[in-house]
Amino acid sequence: MSAPARKRRKSAESATSSQLPFLREPSPGLFPSKAELVKLLAVVAIASSVAVICNYAATVLTRPPKPFCDSDEADDLFSSGLCEPCPENAVCSDGRFDCIHGYRKEGKVCVEDGEVNQAAKKISDWVESRLCEAYAHVMCDGLGMIWFQETEILKELEENKLKQHFGFNDEIFMYARKRGLENVQKSLDKRETLEGLTEFKCPERLAEKYKPLLCCVRQWIYRNVSFILPILAMLAGLVRIILKVHQRWHRASRVEQLYEQACEILEENALAISGTEPGEPWVVASQLRDHLLLPKERKDPILWRKVEELIQEDSRVDQYPMLVKGEQRIVWEWQVKGSLSSRMRSKKAASKTKLGDGERKTLSPLPKLLAGKLLSC
Repeated sequence: MSAPARKRRKSAESATSSQLPFLREPSPGLFPSKAELVKLLAVVAIASSVAVICNYAATVLTRPPKPFCDSDEADDLFSSGLCEPCPENAVCSDGRFDCIHGYRKEGKVCVEDGEVNQAAKKISDWVESRLCEAYAHVMCDGLGMIWFQETEILKELEENKLKQHFGFNDEIFMYARKRGLENVQKSLDKRETLEGLTEFKCPERLAEKYKPLLCCVRQWIYRNVSFILPILAMLAGLVRIILKVHQRWHRASRVEQLYEQACEILEENALAISGTEPGEPWVVASQLRDHLLLPKERKDPILWRKVEELIQEDSRVDQYPMLVKGEQRIVWEWQVKGSLSSRMRSKKAASKTKLGDGERKTLSPLPKLLAGKLLSC
């Protein structure tokens, strides 16, 4: 193509573009940038999430809860997904549930009632104590009964007025009594009678704990009597020997004491008679005995006999019979002459006299010296 033709073609295209402005090339700020596009997508995603969450919350909150399946038709309805299963320990009807006696509602479950549990425990403890004490009484004395029927237990519960004693109302007491009997039956022995009645008995190992202390001691003695009797005999013999030794020791010490007192009385009487006092140098032995012995000691003939033996062995005392007031008596007389004790007493008296004279002699110049000093002053 020639140059003039190309020029004509360019001028034609320029004229056409000037006439049609939409055919022009777009400006660079018409489309968003890459960063703006990312921001836009993030905003759209957040808005969609919020919308979905709000829709789900509105659906859940406004949807009515599933009713509870009736207790009679629980399996069929629950398998279809139309209702929720009935909670344990509850009775369901008309889509609602009520807890049985002894349980209370906590949300959608039934939990045990603490007051009823305490009442049932008290009743079960009372029944166990009653049956075990009766069995323990039979084990100790052989009298009474050990098997009790349930009707008899219920009758005793009513007669003892446990409901008023524990302060239960009728509803709590009825269920607590039933539950307490169910709990205590687990720890009791039971049997069926010929009439088809059920009887209960406290186990022997449990009844052992309810025995009185005196009964336990008595049975232990019966079981070990062959071992206890020899020990008791040995203890009795040992105690008897100890008492005899103690009695002999006490008697020996008392005999020595009485012997010394008798010698002192005989010696003082002899010294007094040898001086200026009138009287007899001897003393009647029986009168001296009654003077020294206590009333309860006079019943022991061995005590004064030992004293007489010591007096007979003492060379300072003479013993001879004498007629006193028309009766033959045994008298004792202290030998003053040649007695070492009398000599020692006389020496002690003489030394005390000399010592007193010397003290008076040594003390006599003191007043004179004191008087001379006072005069000089």
